[in-house]
Amino acid sequence: MKKLMVGMALTATLATAVTPGFGSIGGNQEKAYAAATVTYKVTASKLNVRSGAGTTYGIIGSVVKGQTLSVMSKSGSWYKINYNGRTGYVSSDYVQASGTTTPPAESTTYTVTASTLNVRSGAGTNYASIGSVTKGQKLSVVSKSGSWYKINYNGRTGYVSSDYVQASATTSPKLVVDSFKTLGNAQQVILVTADNYDTKSAKIQTFEKVDGKWKQVLTANGVLGQKGFALSKKEGDMESPTGKYTIGTAFGRYANPGTKLPYRKITANDVWVDDSKSSLYNTWQQKPANGRWTSAENMDIPAYDYGFVINYNESRTPGKGSAIFFHVGTNYTAGCTATSKEQVVSILKWLNPEKNPVIIQSPVSELDKY
Repeated sequence: MKKLMVGMALTATLATAVTPGFGSIGGNQEKAYAAATVTYKVTASKLNVRSGAGTTYGIIGSVVKGQTLSVMSKSGSWYKINYNGRTGYVSSDYVQASGTTTPPAESTTYTVTASTLNVRSGAGTNYASIGSVTKGQKLSVVSKSGSWYKINYNGRTGYVSSDYVQASATTSPKLVVDSFKTLGNAQQVILVTADNYDTKSAKIQTFEKVDGKWKQVLTANGVLGQKGFALSKKEGDMESPTGKYTIGTAFGRYANPGTKLPYRKITANDVWVDDSKSSLYNTWQQKPANGRWTSAENMDIPAYDYGFVINYNESRTPGKGSAIFFHVGTNYTAGCTATSKEQVVSILKWLNPEKNPVIIQSPVSELDKY
């Protein structure tokens, strides 16, 4: 189990003055951390840290009773925290906030307005200057008390006068799904992109709409067919189809890992028919064939430890391609999309059929189609 990075115990004394100095601000953080006079401690014996603000998101670790959390902000009943250098979320029901100040929203930029602004070692002009910042610089603000900001300055604590710092709301970065026009009622999107048609390497991102706004949930590396994406998919071409598709049945060689999708456990007799001349083309069947097909893909293999069906070629047009899945794999596929078993399971647990999930597969240059 990973241990949580100990959060800042936040106290409220800030100060600095305006006189010439030296040095430059450490980092370019533009979001405020938790406000002064508040510490956040875990009250549960063990508390899951999730990748997003909700129990549908994957677990990325845990924290234990008494641990102090580095809280960045709060959304509903969830705290956004710094967890081992990455972003995590914990339920506020199991965290005790000692103090009276609520964590700030994640939308403030702090910019120096003076030509030169001293950074001081303490809260007042009587404290020594430890450096300076210049007009236009962004400050990493820890907290505010009165007319002073406490900042992160080259890895140490410093203080600047708020009279010479402009705090302004910033717009959250626009996500790629924000520009999509074809999502309809989909509230979950798996986006699979590649640099071009010919590469087998892919980037997998998941997004979920929460309270009317898209949030990014996961980013992972993945692989496509051995020959990349297909301009026009054909049976046996070793290419993955581009397009937008709904999500079908989840499957695996083991018990349901916790997905809300319809789940089917694979048996030794399960196959997927890839015989274009068969009336059962592009369907899940069981051996023996008894003349019903001449070619079918065995489902009881490690690549299908876990996965789900991508609803491609639902009309079962002969020769257009069959057995298109999202499954386990790290090298290349015969036309599916794959990633690590850990990520496949995480995505399966996250998918919710009530949110009408879709998967979009495309070279980056053609995302404007969606």
